[in-house]
Amino acid sequence: MTITDQQPLGSPFSAATPAEDIVADCDLSGMTAVVTGGYSGLGLETARALTAAGARVIVPARRPHVARAALQGVKDCEVIPMDLADLASVRSAAAHICDSADRLDLLMAIAGIMATPERRVGPGWEGQFTANHFGHFTLACELYPLLDAAGGARVIVNSSAGHTLTGIRWHDPHFRAGYDKWLAYGQSKTANALFAVHLDALGHNDGVRAFALHPGKIITGLQREMALQEQIDRGWVDEHGNVIGVDFKTPSQGAATGLWAATSPLLDGRGGLYLEDCDIARVSTPDQPMDDGGVRTYAIDPDEAARLWDLSVAATGVTAIPR
Repeated sequence: MTITDQQPLGSPFSAATPAEDIVADCDLSGMTAVVTGGYSGLGLETARALTAAGARVIVPARRPHVARAALQGVKDCEVIPMDLADLASVRSAAAHICDSADRLDLLMAIAGIMATPERRVGPGWEGQFTANHFGHFTLACELYPLLDAAGGARVIVNSSAGHTLTGIRWHDPHFRAGYDKWLAYGQSKTANALFAVHLDALGHNDGVRAFALHPGKIITGLQREMALQEQIDRGWVDEHGNVIGVDFKTPSQGAATGLWAATSPLLDGRGGLYLEDCDIARVSTPDQPMDDGGVRTYAIDPDEAARLWDLSVAATGVTAIPR
């Protein structure tokens, strides 16, 4: 991937496209997908769409009983326990998947947390960076043999326009000098984008391609740790929790870009790109508002991506994917 590749293709879909339209003509029979967060919000819409198109879907879930209730009636969908903030749990889930599948065609890294109170996990790591990045990084590395075996797998990582808040804070990635919930979220979303860049660089010769994306503005469970008044003050919802924000998507529309990334032939032979509104996003400049869309150069910089990869390998102790 080069910076010149980071420009729209002219996709036939748009910000208004619902999930079912993306997969309407797709036959995913025989394919296996792992969908983190696949039991609420965008993940639930994604799991339903993939199974409707014929795929077998595995949903790792921190709350398996809640996941099974949400997915009741969804065919060819299995729930297994996993907590992204607990790397031992991630490794256990990956081992279960490796025992039950001989290939993995799609890894959809959709689960995430946003603007949470300060939490320390593992050896004192910042919670959002851990759950949003380290957890998915570890899962992808542990599942890489199955992705390699597919001979054409795609890894789709949900980032966010929140990445525009900050690059990686190399001097203090775990906010030991003072916590800011929005900068912590923004850093984790930049990490998601950089993760896709370097995973694609390592995996493309094996047919493993990776993409990051901004799903759009959607009210889902992601806002569960934000006070209602804060959401009202931001103009997202009214006092009853009804969505009033401009340009907000439905969960189905929010899931569409990830499904397009997973299935579109327009992306054959491509990877390491940042997507939005069912197309490749353009590069944005530092002075452009977050809501104007696009991706900052620091979130797709290959040197930054390689540096983050090395930091993540050292922190998590995963077996590195061969360079």
